Amino acid sequence: MSDKNLPGAPTSQPVSFDEPTTPTGPPAPKPDQAGPANVSPTGADYRADPTTNAQQGERLTSAVGIPLRNTDHSLTAGPRGPILLQDQHFREKISHFDHERIPERVVHARGAAAHGVFEANGAAEGITRAAFLQRGVRTPTFVRFSTVLGSRGSMDTARDTRGFATKFYTTDGNYDLVGNNIPVFFIQDAIKFPDVVHAAKPHPDREIPQAQSAHDTFWDLVSLHTEAQHHTMWNMSDRGIPRSYRTMEGFGIHTFRLVNAAGETTLVKFHWKPKLGVHSTTWEEAQIAGGVDPDFHRRDLADAIEAGAHPQWDFGVQTFPDSEDQTFEGIDLLDPTKIVPEELAPVQIIGTMTLNRNPINYFAETEQVMFNPANLVPGIDVTYDPLLQGRLFSYQDTQLTRLGGPNFQQIPINRPHAPVNDMLRDGFHQDAVHGGVAPYHPNSLDQNNPLPTPPEQGSFIEVPQRFEAVTDRKKAASFDDHFSQTALFFRSLTPVEQEHVINAYTFELSRCWDETIRARQLQCLANVDARLCAEVATGLGLEAPSPTEPATDTATSPALSQVGGQWPVDGRQVGIVVDGASDLGAVSDLRSALLAAGVVPLVVAPTGGRLGNGIVANRTWANAASVEFDAVVLTTTAAPAPDARVARDAKAGQDDRPGVDPRIDKLLGEVWRHAKAIAALPEAEASLRAAGVDAGAPGVTVGGAGDVGTAVLAALAKHRAWERFPTTV
Repeated sequence: MSDKNLPGAPTSQPVSFDEPTTPTGPPAPKPDQAGPANVSPTGADYRADPTTNAQQGERLTSAVGIPLRNTDHSLTAGPRGPILLQDQHFREKISHFDHERIPERVVHARGAAAHGVFEANGAAEGITRAAFLQRGVRTPTFVRFSTVLGSRGSMDTARDTRGFATKFYTTDGNYDLVGNNIPVFFIQDAIKFPDVVHAAKPHPDREIPQAQSAHDTFWDLVSLHTEAQHHTMWNMSDRGIPRSYRTMEGFGIHTFRLVNAAGETTLVKFHWKPKLGVHSTTWEEAQIAGGVDPDFHRRDLADAIEAGAHPQWDFGVQTFPDSEDQTFEGIDLLDPTKIVPEELAPVQIIGTMTLNRNPINYFAETEQVMFNPANLVPGIDVTYDPLLQGRLFSYQDTQLTRLGGPNFQQIPINRPHAPVNDMLRDGFHQDAVHGGVAPYHPNSLDQNNPLPTPPEQGSFIEVPQRFEAVTDRKKAASFDDHFSQTALFFRSLTPVEQEHVINAYTFELSRCWDETIRARQLQCLANVDARLCAEVATGLGLEAPSPTEPATDTATSPALSQVGGQWPVDGRQVGIVVDGASDLGAVSDLRSALLAAGVVPLVVAPTGGRLGNGIVANRTWANAASVEFDAVVLTTTAAPAPDARVARDAKAGQDDRPGVDPRIDKLLGEVWRHAKAIAALPEAEASLRAAGVDAGAPGVTVGGAGDVGTAVLAALAKHRAWERFPTTV
């Protein structure tokens, strides 16, 4: 990474101080951007630059290309008279503006996305004939990450499940893997979708709280409908507040059926494993970020791609025999509230995805993209997971209203990169100009085009299944266990992760008004883990109940913990605190070392502007927020700046410690308790101590620029110094 790759510039062109008056063409996309492939509504490659889909020409026109002389003033009867109805430009401009918004998604409304490429390593060739999973095949992808509960305007860092939806533009048509960052779901049957979403959304009378589960209706449902307890436990863990979309695992949730060239079948669960590791924020961090930067995750993803730190995920499968009972080691593979521990069925890596381009236009791509679990390609089929079965209908149905009719597949971001001949005709927003006279089968007028594809030539085949059953509204007895895997997950976490879970349950339940609901959820926790229940009960001021379903298993799954290991530091951000007393030569050396390692150094100075030695302030002491930084380096004593006045900046009232700017004191205090790496040059050590930072604590380093850079990079590789604070569990 170089200085030129520091992300965030809104344009790659020079910006003039005065309003430009020389005609120029539309701006080209930034180097990190790419739009949808330039294919026709029926999959033909136009072999044209995708920017031909953007606006054209140097001059302002109407929607039908009529040159316009003015767009600042309406046509009026005299300079003080009424607007005339004949003003077509006014009517077109305002009418279009009035209809710019479309209905947001019911869930997953807030999202961010990126283009990428998936390359298969061939490890899946023996279990599937899917063309995009054959060795060396490179497939374009588009990935949309999202929160679930909040509206489009909610904050990124809410405690919530994250969507992880991937569209593969394969040679056999589009394949959509529509997953989450949590491998289980709240419900076992899709008929409960409206119930869980209605309960989790804001209360219908006041429309609050936004993007939160910490309220009565959510905990009322999950404490009664206990199949939700496993997913709820994941949500209360650090998985519910990820550090970045780039550091999230992804899961297909359901069990799918793969079919190989010989027609043999294998059951699988899909996994995305981030190359950067799985990391989260603390709860306080998530709340701070939600206030100072509601776009925290969106910005992180876009900035990383622009900086050249292209995030990668390994794509893997757990495989299981396609047995008649569809179980593995006693686990029902059709129950979406259950996992199969990786110690029992290791994840086998079958390819790698790299996200390398940002969208050109959020609405056209990220907002209009649609995903559907029913978009399957030859070699991949569904199972009879009752949640998956309902999703096969719901995801198609929801687009009819949201995207304005049945032709949403023709929107550029949704268009397949394979030939389309579907006999579907007309409807709102039909972009294809279909030829022929016989969109029916069989026909002779169009020479019986299109002909069905014989199985031996690669058509999609639903795997034949034998049924012998009585229709009823009930589930198998294997679906009745709602607590054993919930307990397995909690037991598998490290002590610091368990502390975070205790804090999350205590906070969420404390926000419930009704004590009965709090007590009912405590009963559920008693069936999970006695210590967890007791700690949460203490925080709520309630008695811990005895379990009604005592746990007997003591097994753990270390793969469920996020803590431990060393990970790449690509795209991490380090704040370098400087002022006029800093040794800018040492600062320059430190910046160079961080840039060389793929880390983004952000200089934090008392004011903006150029500091000398080629160094420019990226943040000021007034606008910097600790949540922006994965580590902080102090290069100065940080004496109070002239604007450190409470009347001007309330953060300047952090404390009255002499010698340190209160805003830097606040910054260091937050970084310290969030267990992030902290470093200081020798001349700044006293300021560390003044801010309450123990220079000998884990993750804290004092030394020269070279030593500090090395230490910070080593600490970043571990994500956090959780050992800085003792645990009680």
